[in-house]
Amino acid sequence: MSNPILQAFFVGRAVAEVVNERLEVALTDALSELGKFDAEAREQLRQFTDEVIERANRAAEAAGTGQTTTVRGPSGSESVDLQAMIDELRAEIALLRTELQKYRSTSV
Repeated sequence: MSNPILQAFFVGRAVAEVVNERLEVALTDALSELGKFDAEAREQLRQFTDEVIERANRAAEAAGTGQTTTVRGPSGSESVDLQAMIDELRAEIALLRTELQKYRSTSV
C-alpha cells in the first residue's frame, strides 16, 4: 500500500469495525446485566412479600383471631379466600358510595 489515502481508508474502516464490535459486546453485556438485576429484584421482592405474609399470619394466629392473610401470586398457585375477598370488595364499594354521597351533598 503505497497510496496513503488508500491506507487511511482501510485503517479507518478497520477502526470503525472494531469500535462497532466492541460497542455491540458492551451493549449486550449491559442488557444482560440489567436483565439479571431485574430478575433478582423481582425474586427478592417476592421473598420479602412471602416473609411479610408469613409473619402476619403467625401474628394473627398468636393473637387468636384466626384470620390469615392470603396473596394471589402471579401464577395463581397460592390459595385465595374468595369469600373474604368478596367481603372486602363489598366493604370498599360501600365506603366509596358513602364518600360519593358526601361529595354530592356538599357540592350541590
